[in-house]
Amino acid sequence: YNLLYKKAKKENDIFYIGSCYKFKAGYFMVNNQLDSAYYFYTRAEKKFKQINSNLDLAKIYINKSVVQYNAGDYNGASLNASKCFLLLKKIPNSELQRYQISTISGNIYNELGDYDKALEFHNKAYEIVKSNDFENNQPNEGVCLNNIGNTYKEKKEYEKSIYYFKNALKDKKIKNDIELIALLYDNLGFSKLKMNEFSGLPNLFYESKKISDSLNFLTSSVSSRIHLSEYYQKIGKSNKALLYAKEANKISKDNDYYSGILISLQQLSIVDKLNASSYTDSYIKLNDSLQTLERNSRDRFARIELETDEILQQKDSLEKKNRNILNYFIGTIAVGGLLFFMRAQRAKSRELLLRQAQQRANEDIYRLIISQQNKLEEGRVLEKNRIAKELHDGVLGRLFGLRLNLDGLNHRNDEDAIHERIRCLEELKNIEQDLREISHELSREKYVLVNNFVAIVNNLLDEQAKINPAKLNAVIGENIDWDQLNNTTKINLYRILQESLQNINKYANAKIIKVEFRKDKKGNLVLNITDDGDGFEVDKKSKGIGLKNIVTRTHESNGIIEIKSAPGKGTRISITVPLEHKSIKN
Repeated sequence: YNLLYKKAKKENDIFYIGSCYKFKAGYFMVNNQLDSAYYFYTRAEKKFKQINSNLDLAKIYINKSVVQYNAGDYNGASLNASKCFLLLKKIPNSELQRYQISTISGNIYNELGDYDKALEFHNKAYEIVKSNDFENNQPNEGVCLNNIGNTYKEKKEYEKSIYYFKNALKDKKIKNDIELIALLYDNLGFSKLKMNEFSGLPNLFYESKKISDSLNFLTSSVSSRIHLSEYYQKIGKSNKALLYAKEANKISKDNDYYSGILISLQQLSIVDKLNASSYTDSYIKLNDSLQTLERNSRDRFARIELETDEILQQKDSLEKKNRNILNYFIGTIAVGGLLFFMRAQRAKSRELLLRQAQQRANEDIYRLIISQQNKLEEGRVLEKNRIAKELHDGVLGRLFGLRLNLDGLNHRNDEDAIHERIRCLEELKNIEQDLREISHELSREKYVLVNNFVAIVNNLLDEQAKINPAKLNAVIGENIDWDQLNNTTKINLYRILQESLQNINKYANAKIIKVEFRKDKKGNLVLNITDDGDGFEVDKKSKGIGLKNIVTRTHESNGIIEIKSAPGKGTRISITVPLEHKSIKN
């Protein structure tokens, strides 16, 4: 790479410079260094744009989409896929690229849960493959059929998925892709298991495991063991079910395969009843950690794009400055040669004055930069903490509620369920709008909560009653003058209630939930949240971000918090804040 790059750079060959970047990006992609791969694909993209090399540019968009898909950035992957489709309209004889980007798009929509859209793209890819011979000796038809079958599997239409998996195995070129064979055996076996069709089981899983283990195919190796565990659990052989679940967990941990760890923990909690709570706790902790990592890294590809543009701009700016300096230097030498004898003393005096003025200006600018950096850093830290709390307490809570609601609707196809799903989609749109407003207009949240506090609390309680079968008793005292509370206190009380209900939904298994807003004898406002669920050890649980946020919000409101809980004895959270609180925090 270095030799080719130096030669291309020396000759200023834009195409070969872009090709070198593309080659280096491919190296990082093979080694699963996704950020570095994306960075060099972006640099290659800039070069191919300069020379209007549309086919190479389309290939770059395909690779960028694959990188983002592998990293879980499905919206970003979809955006690059759309760019590729638009570009391919201008390029004749690009069926191979159309097939590739259609396949990637189908996989993206499959991950996003839009299965109809996923099937549309996978069927489009299949039609392209059937109409063209790419002569790449790969089982392209088998890949398409497996993708279609996998989408039907996700839709739980197992009879259709079995049909496509069987046909995929009939592809004459299937022998050239051993990993695909292992995947198809596992997918076919799983679909049969879900249909209670035990012909060929558990041999399909064993064949998949054998291939995967021999060639170190991590994903299918873990998946086949999970499915073997499910199979033996279903036929009542609990010891073997536990054995394969533990094997899947160990392999996943040894290879830092976090998705496999999550799936195996979930299966262990089912087959190992004695230790189910321990596995469940581990699952929740890991899942929360992965969600945090995903939130922190969600925009990293956008940052790479921005940083790449900035580097290129800086480079162009430096080149322009260097040219200007050279021109200025040549001009100065020419003029200085003519006027040297006449203006020597005057030039020296002027140069001295300019240097002194420049020195003073530099000192002032330096002090200004230092002062501004300190202010920006303070503001950035405060804003980061505030946004983190808003995202965790607001958006994630609502998303969790929606997920529970949709889980409950999975087995219903009646008219009410259809309307409820539409309402959930509308709620997702509202959440998307909330995210935009968090970025651009966070103060709007305060205005809404201040002027509609009781209505919003009632709406939150209504949502809670829909997603959790526990009986919810709510009392909001009529003698409370809400205008006496400042903006910040209202927001904090709402978020405390929201976070508490979310924790009850996740962990408590409660049958009765009580929420009470009342005014005590001293004129303070009291919020009590009580459940009769599993409870927890307060000292051990206090390190969680949710409880920390509750405590922090209480202190921000000059309030007092009391948390009482024990395993098996439910939980009671009591918040007391001054009702007559005139100072307003913004």
